[in-house]
Amino acid sequence: MATSFKPVSLPPSTGRYNQYLPIHRCQSLIRCCTSLKTLKITSEPQPVFDSLRSFAPATVANLGPGFDFLGCAVDGVGDYVTLSIDPNVQPGEIQISSINGIGNCCSKLSKDPLWNCAGIAAISVMKMLGIKSVGLSLSLEKGLPLGSGLGSSAASAAAAAIAVNELFGGKLDISDLVLAGLDSEAKVSGYHADNIAPAIMGGFVLIQNYSPLNLVRLPFPGDKDLFFVLVNPEFEAPTKKMRAVLPTEITMKEHIWNSSQAGALVAGILQGDLEALGLALSSDNIVEPNRAPLIPGMVGVKKAAIEAGAFGCTISGAGPTAVAITDCEEKGKQIGKKMVEAFMMQGNLKASAVVSSLDRVGARVVTSSPR
Repeated sequence: MATSFKPVSLPPSTGRYNQYLPIHRCQSLIRCCTSLKTLKITSEPQPVFDSLRSFAPATVANLGPGFDFLGCAVDGVGDYVTLSIDPNVQPGEIQISSINGIGNCCSKLSKDPLWNCAGIAAISVMKMLGIKSVGLSLSLEKGLPLGSGLGSSAASAAAAAIAVNELFGGKLDISDLVLAGLDSEAKVSGYHADNIAPAIMGGFVLIQNYSPLNLVRLPFPGDKDLFFVLVNPEFEAPTKKMRAVLPTEITMKEHIWNSSQAGALVAGILQGDLEALGLALSSDNIVEPNRAPLIPGMVGVKKAAIEAGAFGCTISGAGPTAVAITDCEEKGKQIGKKMVEAFMMQGNLKASAVVSSLDRVGARVVTSSPR
């Protein structure tokens, strides 16, 4: 059963990842080569920190009609990773020393790095860097409930990938880190980057292609206010189960409709037009209609959000979290209250609401201890 999440306060980022994604540009296209042979790391880098602590934000994937190719990062909620050089760990290997946080994460998540989202991503980055001379110890702190539709697995993977890379001087770029995160996602919920890419990059990210992986940053105007109302019910919706209900074939009419709505969604993001963004967000005719019946009360929750003044509302990722958008934080709190009430009245589910802004930074180091 999912557990409510609380926003956290973060110090300014000490990472360097924003330099790859200038937000004053209309677009930033990042092409990711899937072959590690192209990496220009000729010798094993030495650690520049004894330990550091990283954070990766929650994400909202799909955003209605953007199934598997569009997502964004939301501020204030996410996962932490603490990474340290550990002489008691075999050189070239990593161990997960502890897992803690909200909900049932401690009992459900494995400490075996080969079966843990953070561990898998960390190992991928270590392989890319060619780390053989030191062992690492990783501690995972979950701020996101499992199976919430907020990119819980991606947040763990993103925080771990950033941590390993920064510990050794930040030799890899965004594309490599997203690929490392995809290694983790593929083993947990499928090969899709609409959570891991925004978790690492921040902001809105469109996945243009998967082979090779092409990522497009869609900057939301800095002078516009955008708030996400995230309402998480006490109900778990495993991604694999929610993907299993999706149709394997669609009609031409459905394809045309969803394609036009996805285009409108992108235009709304780039123009900062929340009315257009919200209308498109609410207009998925393929995925949401098949998933909403599996989330008790979801149809009523969406109706309540719109009636309370939200520009749009849909399922966040695979659910069960419902996400609505607005341009005012105080208004968002009122919308959240109505959505929580609707979950109880329509689905007999307790729920909690958080109002968050867009996270434009993505995964970053928050504290560090130099060698």
